Amino acid sequence: MSAPSRWSVRHEELHADCRVFRVFKEHCHHPLDHREGDFFVLRSRDWVLALPVTDDGRIVMVRQYRFGTRDLSTEAPGGIMEADEDPRVTAARETEEETGFTGGRARLLGTCAPNPAIQANRCHFVLLEGVRPTGRRAPDEHEEIQVLALLPKAALAAALANPAQHSLALLALYRLRDERPDLFS
Repeated sequence: MSAPSRWSVRHEELHADCRVFRVFKEHCHHPLDHREGDFFVLRSRDWVLALPVTDDGRIVMVRQYRFGTRDLSTEAPGGIMEADEDPRVTAARETEEETGFTGGRARLLGTCAPNPAIQANRCHFVLLEGVRPTGRRAPDEHEEIQVLALLPKAALAAALANPAQHSLALLALYRLRDERPDLFS
């Protein structure tokens, strides 16, 4: 079987502007057999999930209501990057805004495409080692956040036991485990 071809976008138009993402309708063309079709793509700036770890080896997590699942979710703090912002800067900013923890050494652990079938953005995972509480939080208008400092092994076990777990937050924990297995022993 031959390798798949890259389709070309013949026409693109904004279909809906949904504040944190935009939906584009793309009319695409197959280069070999000339099939054509309309496809919808969500475009957003890249996201960051921070993995803030305290000096005593606890990971700082947030618990908040998620409108998509209509349920509470425990996950890594994170958010949307500003234009041309370094993921490490976003991680530090979002961690302070959501949890009140600051400082630490920031290191990019990896990047993924959240859902390449319909999304064009990337999600970056950033380890923040040595964070400390300052108490200076600034959650967004609709955020109601509980801050938790968990042992990473317990955080991963709880995530695996939750069928509605935020998949990127679970992947972030796996990235942390791969980078710092000592925290999970």
